[in-house]
Amino acid sequence: MKNYSIFKSRRLRSTPYTSRIEKQGVTAYTIYNHMLLPAAFGSIEDSYHHLKKDVQIWDVAAERQVEISGKDSAKLVQLMTCRDLSKSKIGRCYYSPIIDDSGNLVNDPVILKLAEDRWWISIADSDVIFFAKGLATGNKFDVKIFEPNVAIIAIQGPKSFSLMEKVFGRVITELKFFGFDYFTFKGVKHLIARSGWSKQGGFEVFVENIESGLDLYDHFFEIGKEFNVKPGCPNLIERIESGLLSYGSDFDNNDNPFECGFEKYISLDSNIIFLGKEKLKKIKSDGIKRKLMGVEIKTDNINLTRSINIMDNDGNLVGDLRSACYSPHFKKVIGIAMIKEPFCKASEMGKIEIEGKTLAVKVCDLPFI
Repeated sequence: MKNYSIFKSRRLRSTPYTSRIEKQGVTAYTIYNHMLLPAAFGSIEDSYHHLKKDVQIWDVAAERQVEISGKDSAKLVQLMTCRDLSKSKIGRCYYSPIIDDSGNLVNDPVILKLAEDRWWISIADSDVIFFAKGLATGNKFDVKIFEPNVAIIAIQGPKSFSLMEKVFGRVITELKFFGFDYFTFKGVKHLIARSGWSKQGGFEVFVENIESGLDLYDHFFEIGKEFNVKPGCPNLIERIESGLLSYGSDFDNNDNPFECGFEKYISLDSNIIFLGKEKLKKIKSDGIKRKLMGVEIKTDNINLTRSINIMDNDGNLVGDLRSACYSPHFKKVIGIAMIKEPFCKASEMGKIEIEGKTLAVKVCDLPFI
């Protein structure tokens, strides 16, 4: 596939780390929350093997924060998500699907509770800030909503714990998954969460002091040579193998959380108030008509840039393929697809037409690993 340059502008914002990653050999970008997000440093498969074995530093400043603070902040945050946050604790992260009045997904962020009246919504790729402002205005909530200048550095991979211990001391390795706290680097405090968009383990540094963050970014590479540290980015292969879903790729505002397997984050029996609650009750009562599933595709490689219909031999629509890659672990092409009833069960068969070829597709469960 031919590559095309991305024209940088104020509308497509660079990150504080852009000049560094370009010197380090970034070879592709994607656009995420109107910002540049590194998409490759050479071979995605080579980066996949390195991520699963060593440690990478990711520029994920495009993972923007929507800060909501004020007297009614907890009401607004709860109104936006179907997850019950009434017993949420300061210092914890919560994966919390955001829902509209139709019960469909707006985003699937991680929400950080910084204080009883202050929250960060760490968003996937959609304009949550305008959604939040509209709800706040319509409900006359006493809140302040803005995008703080936070530029995240992610440290991912099995050796991330050793690297972080070398920088911040043993105490940081005691941080529980989806917990966060403040740690000092050369006199500057940084909020660090044990989180990140891979299943290999790691941390995210929510950098507010950009000068200190740049110094920290460089420091990781200076002292991380013994751990074979390299620059990296969210990896397509690793995330599909692990069943990490991507808003805008695997699901979007046309899909509801039941269809996407988010049942454990839907609180229908509590007294909390959130958008689309009655719609979700009806969906649960009626039962879903389709579901995100894994698929295996009989081919050696694939390049997917759009959804592709999956059909059965009788010409019936089985579903649509939304993401796919070659998996070195399984030695086959795997993908994520929205599969219709009655086909959404393991071992169902279908086919796709791509680049003039007909390929066999087998439905399977998620996650793959």
